[in-house]
Amino acid sequence: MGKRPATYADLEELPPNMVGEIITGELYASLRPAIPHTRAASRLGGVLMGPFDLGTNGPGGWVILDEPELHLGSDVLVPDLAGWRSERFPEATRTAALTLAPDWACEVLSPSTEARDRSSKLPVYAREGIQYVWLVDPDVHTLEVFRLVGTNYTLLATHAGEALVRAEPFDAIEFKLKLLWGK
Repeated sequence: MGKRPATYADLEELPPNMVGEIITGELYASLRPAIPHTRAASRLGGVLMGPFDLGTNGPGGWVILDEPELHLGSDVLVPDLAGWRSERFPEATRTAALTLAPDWACEVLSPSTEARDRSSKLPVYAREGIQYVWLVDPDVHTLEVFRLVGTNYTLLATHAGEALVRAEPFDAIEFKLKLLWGK
């Protein structure tokens, strides 16, 4: 007999200091991320929030959320950041989770989650048609920018260190990558 697929009840049983996801029927539980991870995600959200979500000194037109719970088919994923073009975002939603795939997702990598983010979550994001994925690595100070082409992601650019960055789909602004590293 095989292992039973994980259910939402399994996620609800996790202690509050854990982040849980279900990917292809398997439950993954991780401790809350370390401060460099959290800081990079928070700072990136701050860089994008004003110009894209609020329309301050930028084009607006996006809804950007921190750690949204996404119910995509039988998968439950929690990207560090996700964004929907405003015209697609379901404003009437009053639930804790969204079933509409975002247009952009960002994963901040950590040693304990990098393999899962790359090999398990990226295929789900591709299956759901998420057009852009960013992978941020606060340990090696990189930002990888991917665009969905057909059913697979193509790496558009890898930015490193203290680079000035213009990255799809937020290439209307330029930002200093070093802002994410807390220096």
